Parts: sequence; C-alpha cells; structure tokens
Amino acid sequence: MSHSAGPATPRGLAAELRDAVTPRTTLLVLGALALQILFIASYVGALHDPKPHHVPFGVAAPGPAGQGEELVSRLNALSGDPLDARKVADEAEARHQILERKLDGALVVDPEGTGRLLVASGGGTVLATSLERIITETEAAEGRQVRTVDIAPASREDFDGLSSFYLAVGWSVGGYLTASLLALSAGERPANGRRAVIRLACMALYSIAGGFGGAVVVGPVLGALPGSLWGMWGLGSLVVFSVGALTLALEAWTGLAGIGVAVLIVVVGGNPSAGGAFPLPMLPPFWEAIGPALQPGAGTWGARSIAYFDGRALTGPLLVLAAWAAGGILVTLAAGLYSGSRQRSRDLPR
Repeated sequence: MSHSAGPATPRGLAAELRDAVTPRTTLLVLGALALQILFIASYVGALHDPKPHHVPFGVAAPGPAGQGEELVSRLNALSGDPLDARKVADEAEARHQILERKLDGALVVDPEGTGRLLVASGGGTVLATSLERIITETEAAEGRQVRTVDIAPASREDFDGLSSFYLAVGWSVGGYLTASLLALSAGERPANGRRAVIRLACMALYSIAGGFGGAVVVGPVLGALPGSLWGMWGLGSLVVFSVGALTLALEAWTGLAGIGVAVLIVVVGGNPSAGGAFPLPMLPPFWEAIGPALQPGAGTWGARSIAYFDGRALTGPLLVLAAWAAGGILVTLAAGLYSGSRQRSRDLPR
C-alpha cells in the first residue's frame, strides 16, 4: 500500500529571499548602485556649469613699447580668470603655437589699433565661441573692434566638434565590452600564461578591426572628420586595445568586479573629462586634470589632432594609451602565470 507524501512545508519569506538573492548578488547590486550614483555625480559635476578658466591665450602686440604687457595684464585680470594670457612675438608665432595646440587662441593687435582674434574651432567649437565672446566684449570696452579668424576650422559635418569625442567613446565601449565577453565566455581569470596570451591576442585582433571600422565610418562613410584614415585607424586600434587590456587585467585579478572597475575608470571618470562636449579648459579642475590621463580623453585629443592639426601634439596621448596597454598586458600575463603555477602546485603528487 503506497502512501502519498504530505504537502511540503511552506518556506518562510526570509528563506526564499536568501535563495533568490545570494550574498554575491547583493554585493553586485550594491556595486551597480554605487556606479550609478558616481555616474550621475561625475557627468553632472563635470558638465553642469562649463566656463573657461585659465585658457592658454597668446597676445601679439607689435605696437608701442609696453602695449603687449599692458594688454596681457588686463586680460589676466578679467573676472573669473577665464584666460591665461601670455605675450608672443608676432602673429606668425601665435599661429604656430595654436596649430601646435600649445595655445587655444590669440589676440593680434596691429600698430594702428585694429585687432584679430585667432581661434581653432577644430580643437573645440564651444571654446572658440567662448573666446570670441570674451575678447569681443573686452576689446569693445576699450573702443577696439576685433575680427575673428578661424585658422583650424571644424568640419561643417562635425557639429560642435563632437565627432572626435563620440568616436573615442565608441572605441572605448568596444574595448571593454569585448574584454568582458572574452572573460565571461571562458572564466574571468586566465587559467595559465598561454591562455592569457591568447586573450590578449584576440583583443589585439579585435582592436585592429574596431579601430579601422570607426575610422572608416567617421571618415569616408559619413565625412564627419577629415584627416588621415591610416592615422585615425592606428589611433583607434590603440584606444580599443588599451581599454580592452585594462579590462582583462582587472578581471584577471578581481573577477567579475573588474568589469565594474573598468566602467568606473573609462566611463564614469573618462567620458565626462574627455573634453568632448566642452574642451578641457571649460571643465572643473578635477576633471580637467584627469581627462588627458584616461583613454577617452587621449582618444578625443588624438582624433582632433589628426583631423584638424595635421597630426601635431600626438605624442602625449599616444604615450598615455601605450602606458595603459602595456600595464594591461603585464598584469594579465602575471595573473595567467600565477594561476598556472598554482594549478601545477595542486597537481603535484603529495
């Protein structure tokens, strides 16, 4: 005679909750909440009140002795310190320093009193417009009319000079997404040194394809950015790989949490400080300081240099990206070798 089992004892809400939401899941959710709050704080903190401050600005005044010094002092005394004015020898020197990206603008005053404002909207349309407003208002108070000359103009298809920023962001997204997929498909940590090399090699191949794809889209396909296709391809490949290598390294040592840390560095810290919507001299000091040291900022600066400045002032961004890439490679390889040595020690007979 068979006996049917009695009804299962109902489980309490606390027991069901413990099964549904594990401690690991709780920690991940808390991490996501922290990233959300930091994301809002970073973007709003960097971009809610843009204003120029200490913008590198040249003054060329080959007229009466002392005129240049007086003009530099007057510009540096403006309320809010929007300009970091310094005297340059002449208009040719001013143009040279702007094209080398050492200055963001310059005022040239002729002996007869007329003035020309030199700007480079390719380095940031909003900044060029802000300089025009500041100098026009300041010189109008002195009875001097100023004509604006854009010596490195942004493309008409590059609205507000944002294409370089969006390109760098797209490259960065591809880097950490691909690294995340590589880790999720075969475990966050490479099992040995050989596996680490394979992951890095796959990341390098993707970077070459991703860099080329971005360069083709913004160049030949959309016509948003001028400049060398090959130069943009090389820059993009380095941006993608530097972000991917960083993500692989963080995953190798911290597991799944490494993806969140990579997002914290690249997205939360890097995007608002990249100088995209507002060039670096218009950002608060903290974001202005960290922007050039992170991949989105280095990529944005590099893309603008290639598009509008004939590849000048690229050394710094390339060194930043190369340093991130080299660090990611070394840390990932070290993690793989460490995992392999631990596995071999466990396999030894006892």
